[in-house]
Formats: sequence, C-alpha cells, structure tokens
Amino acid sequence: QVQLVESGGGLVQAGGSLRLSCAASGHTFSRYAMGWFRQAPGKEREFVSAISWSGGSTYYVDSVKGRFTVSRDNAKNTVYLQMNSLKPEDTAVYYCAAHKQSYRLRDGVVDYWGQGTQVTVSS
Repeated sequence: QVQLVESGGGLVQAGGSLRLSCAASGHTFSRYAMGWFRQAPGKEREFVSAISWSGGSTYYVDSVKGRFTVSRDNAKNTVYLQMNSLKPEDTAVYYCAAHKQSYRLRDGVVDYWGQGTQVTVSS
C-alpha cells in the first residue's frame, strides 16, 4: 500500500513558477514509477508527467515540455513537479500517482492516487 500526499499548490500569476511535492508513505516507494495528472474544471483528468523508479526516464505531455520538470528523491520518498512559465491553461487540480511501470502511467493506468492540490494561474 502506498499513500500519496501532495503539497505546493496555490495561486500564481502567468509566467510565474510553482513546485509541487508528493510525499509517499511505505517502504516500496523506490519500486514505483511516479506521475502527475491534472484535471481542469469541466475537463477529463489528463496525464502531465511521469518518472521511472530510478529517475532515469521522464515523460511529459507536449503542452508542458520545456516548462515543467519532474524529479524524485527516493531517500525522501518524494516526487516533485517544478512548473515554470505557468499559463492560465495550466489551472487545474494536480494529482500525484503511482504505478510499477512508467509507461502505464502515460496510458492513464494508476495503482495509487493522491488527493490533489489546486493550482490556479491568473492572467
């Protein structure tokens, strides 16, 4: 069992930055690929980014490439999403997710979800 708790969301102006964190409980964090999803009002939840268990492979949806960076610290059981050059269309609830395989996260297959953290980007 893995429990995920996100933090770091908030209100920021367009062009600003935020760093989301996702703290995981359990002894098996390093065995899981981790991902970030988001859901804007009235829209379906979408994949944003994923990172392999080792951190050696990362994946991004096209709309955030070059602006967002995913990373992890297995010693701290934490995964991060650094978000730069934020745009109003990035406004959403951001969810942390875990699955044994990073490619499955890209397909939207998730074993564990966090509760979400709100990110609001004002224009």
